Amino acid sequence: IHTGKKLYSCGVCGKSFSRSSHLIRHRLVHTGEKPYRCDDCGKSFTSSSALSCHHRLHTGEKLFRCGVCGMSFAHRSALSCHRATHT
Repeated sequence: IHTGKKLYSCGVCGKSFSRSSHLIRHRLVHTGEKPYRCDDCGKSFTSSSALSCHHRLHTGEKLFRCGVCGMSFAHRSALSCHRATHT
């Protein structure tokens, strides 16, 4: 059930979350812990999704394709910036 209630609060800064897993991930901001490490270069990240995104730098994988010109990008943000060139 999605009630929108934020029942989980950070004891350090007071920020609230609707899911306990989000609070657990948030706590890494305060501890500085980066448990997800890239096997290719050793860089560490606070989330597995950030590591996955970073890993595309090593693989050259480009998942985000421009619908106008067909150019592809490794990151959604790069595609968003590129789209501005078509306006």
